[in-house]
Amino acid sequence: MKIIDLGHESIGKPFWVILAVILLGGVAALDFITGAELSFSIFYLIPIALFTWAVDGKVGIAAAFISAGIWLFIEIISSSDYSSAFVYFWNAVIRLGFFLLPVLLLRNLEQERRLARTDFLTGATNNRQFRDQTQREIDRSARYRHPFTVVFIDIDNFKLINDTFGHTFGDKVLKAIVENIKSNLRKTDVIARMGGDEFALLLPEVNPENARTAISKMRQKLQEEMLKNKWPITFSIGVVSVITPDLAVDEVISIADKMMYSVKNYGKDNIKYTTH
Repeated sequence: MKIIDLGHESIGKPFWVILAVILLGGVAALDFITGAELSFSIFYLIPIALFTWAVDGKVGIAAAFISAGIWLFIEIISSSDYSSAFVYFWNAVIRLGFFLLPVLLLRNLEQERRLARTDFLTGATNNRQFRDQTQREIDRSARYRHPFTVVFIDIDNFKLINDTFGHTFGDKVLKAIVENIKSNLRKTDVIARMGGDEFALLLPEVNPENARTAISKMRQKLQEEMLKNKWPITFSIGVVSVITPDLAVDEVISIADKMMYSVKNYGKDNIKYTTH
């Protein structure tokens, strides 16, 4: 379920959908009662914008068409005296274009927000967004006493890939690695590109035991992918499971990073776990 944050509260999508339906019905009722004498066109933009914001652009577009249809129906039954039936069609098209404006604006805004949160190459979350999400998980963990796990992954021998096959091929490898990891994560988990060939994972509500199982499986799947493609790549992985959330974001990430570098310093291609 998509959650929309409003201040310190998190309100679910159904609330906004129901509110949008009520508003659309209310505007349509007022439009019908007042007839052609008063125009309520601008007020249709509110529920259309809510549908777009709370659900997605397709639902917003559908709401725009429905609103334009309602307006056309009301204008016809209000016995507006136009010189030609074409006027009804023309006005409906103009209204529809007007109603589609908030959909286009909000879709563009969401796209800009998404680009600001993601790594342009791999589609993974970027460093800044990962830190924000980790902070939210720290806060949630402190409130509900749920554990979480942060993982730091470094791609061993990636420079060799770039030097041997070129950066374009290296980009292909990075994207393949991200897709492989995503396929072995839950929808609630987060993968981020922290820079270069370093990635991080945020695993909400994952305790130390579950972390060992999940990360070992993920590493095995990655190794199979590398062998299948004959890529000379291994992975150094550091894992910290947080039981007591009394650390800042930078401290949590630093612990996972140190675990990863400990693996790098002792031969690479391994996993090191710790618990806080």
